[in-house]
Amino acid sequence: MKLNKLAVLQSLFVSGLVVSNIIAAKVIVIWQLVVPAAVIIYPFTFLLTDIIGEVYGKEEGNRTVWYGFIASIFAMVIIYAGMFLPAAPFMEKQQSAYETLLGPNSRIVIASLLAYVCSQKHDVWAFHFWKKLTKGRHKWLRNNLSTMTSQLVDTLIFIGLAFWGTVPHLGKMILGQYLVKVLIALLDTPLFYAFTTDDFTRGQQTNGFTKSSYARRGSLEE
Repeated sequence: MKLNKLAVLQSLFVSGLVVSNIIAAKVIVIWQLVVPAAVIIYPFTFLLTDIIGEVYGKEEGNRTVWYGFIASIFAMVIIYAGMFLPAAPFMEKQQSAYETLLGPNSRIVIASLLAYVCSQKHDVWAFHFWKKLTKGRHKWLRNNLSTMTSQLVDTLIFIGLAFWGTVPHLGKMILGQYLVKVLIALLDTPLFYAFTTDDFTRGQQTNGFTKSSYARRGSLEE
C-alpha cells in the first residue's frame, strides 16, 4: 500500500493540536519562563500547515485548519461526555483526577479555539503572501515570518483570554511563551526544507492530484 504523505501530515497536525489542547491547562517552567505545557508541541502545527501549503497549495492548508477545528470540537465533546459516565466505586479518586485534568475550563476552551482559528488562518494567508512576494524564493523567510507573526497572534489571544486574572505577571507569561515558540520555529526550519524537497514529495497523489498539480493549483490561488 502506497503511503499517502498528505494524510500523514494532516493526521500529525490534528493529533498534535488535540493533544496540545488537552495539556494546555498545565503551566510549566522552561528556562525560568512560565508557559503552558502545550508550548512544547503546538508550534509544530504551524510547521505542518506550512509544509502542506508549500507542497499541496493554499486551499489544502486552509482545509487542514478546518479539519483541526472539527477534531478539537469533537475531542472536547467526547471528553466532556466521559465526565458524566458513572465511575466504578473503586475509581472515585480517579474520577476526581479525570475531572481536574480533563474537565473543560470554559475560558481555556474558548481561548484555545479562538486563538487557533485566528492564528492558523493567518499563518496560511501569511505564508502564501510571502511566497508570492518573494516569487517562490527564500523558503526559510516565508516559513519563519508567517510562523512568528501567527504565533504572536495565538499567544496574545490565548494567554490573554485563558489566564487573565488567574496568573500573576501575565506579560511575562506572554513573552515567555512567545520566545519559546520563536525558538522552536527557528529550530524547525531544517525540517521544513527536508519535507518540501522533490525527493520527499515525488509521486504523491491525493484525490486525483499529483504533487505538481497541487503546487500549480496553489500558485493559481495566490
